[in-house]
Amino acid sequence: MSEALALAGIEKGYHLGRPNEIRVLNGVDLTLAPGEVCALVAPSGAGKSTLLHIAGLLDTPDAGTVMMDGHDLTGQSDRARTRARRERVGFIYQFHHLLPEFTAAENIVLPQLAAGTAAPDARTRALDLLERVGLAHRAGHRPAEMSGGEQQRTAFCRALANAPGLLLADEPTGNLDPATSDTVFGALMALVRETGMAALIATHNLELAGRMDRTLRLENGRLA
Repeated sequence: MSEALALAGIEKGYHLGRPNEIRVLNGVDLTLAPGEVCALVAPSGAGKSTLLHIAGLLDTPDAGTVMMDGHDLTGQSDRARTRARRERVGFIYQFHHLLPEFTAAENIVLPQLAAGTAAPDARTRALDLLERVGLAHRAGHRPAEMSGGEQQRTAFCRALANAPGLLLADEPTGNLDPATSDTVFGALMALVRETGMAALIATHNLELAGRMDRTLRLENGRLA
């Protein structure tokens, strides 16, 4: 079985208005198997968000390859990369980024409609995902009517709406208090385990990192 994600020799640097380049990633190699949950730990500014953006095809590396399910997507057109993101990757960020004018269920339906799913099927899946994270009773509520933990659990469901094979999360519990963080992380792990997807989760929380299959540390542009 092909790896859900395989990065090889990933390099990335920025000039940021300076004559000398700031090298952020320096030959990063990483593989994720289907069903594997991996923590990515790094100090602020070390490049973990850059790495996640490259892994999720939101940014392009200066060198190296990005493969998903055995397909090399590094040199693909913008259109092909957009299609791959929509079909293969789910994203979760520190802030939920839910659309405030839509209900919880509608926020999960919308990405499915964009992918061509019929509206009745999209709503059925949205309600099923909300039920799995204990939010069936919030399906008709807008984000402003939900707590921070409920909003983030809804964002998890939206990320999984199109059944991606790869989940990328950047500090998904960073804005939550410890008790809520634990509840939300438990819901995330349950969803990931049920679906069998691969997940790369950036976090500063070492206790949460310890609950994943393995932990990778990004230091000096390399993974250790």
